[in-house]
Amino acid sequence: MPRDLAPAAALPAASPAAPARRRPVYSPVPRARPSAADPVIAHLRRPPPNAVIHPHRHPWGQLSFPISGSLRITAGGTTWLVPAMRAVWIPPDVEHNVVVLGTVRFYACYIAPQACALSADSCAVLEVSPLLRELMEALAHDDTLGERRRQLCASLLVEELAAAPTLSLGLALPSDRRLQALCHALMEDPGSSLTLSEWAARTGASERTLARLFESELKTSFGSWRQQLRLAHAIDLMSRGRPLAHVAAETGYAHAGAFSTMFRRALGQTPRDFMARRRRVLA
Repeated sequence: MPRDLAPAAALPAASPAAPARRRPVYSPVPRARPSAADPVIAHLRRPPPNAVIHPHRHPWGQLSFPISGSLRITAGGTTWLVPAMRAVWIPPDVEHNVVVLGTVRFYACYIAPQACALSADSCAVLEVSPLLRELMEALAHDDTLGERRRQLCASLLVEELAAAPTLSLGLALPSDRRLQALCHALMEDPGSSLTLSEWAARTGASERTLARLFESELKTSFGSWRQQLRLAHAIDLMSRGRPLAHVAAETGYAHAGAFSTMFRRALGQTPRDFMARRRRVLA
């Protein structure tokens, strides 16, 4: 049985500003490789809580779709937080690693390169339609499908992927170790209210140096990067059914109203509208 993982590579060392956390290693194995004759292979995965999948690559594209819990996926210098009922697209031959956030169940769809309708160069977080969800579920349990129905489901899944809207949930990651320490610590605690000056004291760099590094390496400011992180974390919490007041507090906002204003400006819809759509997908 072929493995979908290259030999495990070492994960980056935990940043000094982030708490160390021992995570179980999860090494999923597909039952078959996607091919021109069978271009989409789907599985329902149940990794151990808080597990990690070490950096690896494979010659086929991958769609990871959490139906409960969230995944954090890093590839090409960017991290994506993928909440329940969204999916992340990983092109063929792109090295990536995965962190399981809590207890998670997710569908993994492996798609042959010749069938990939999405970008061959970059990852993306996608909105999942009710139809796309049903297609993944059917293909993951294809022992109940005949060959003709499986081919039709695979073809329609590829068409649905090409039409799926994207979400801006990616976070660029730096190469400078001091800025890495700051960014990794914030990913562990998105609601932190520490100022850039306070982070400077913790990372061994001046406030001016950190501000310059944000602009030169990440093409954004400290405040904008943190807001993008908080937005991604908020969507994760909302997808878990957390109350709005809890989401606001966990993302550093004293009042739900201030959080709702930020959310609406960033995504063009209120948190309640966002959650109403999620309920329609789950229905």
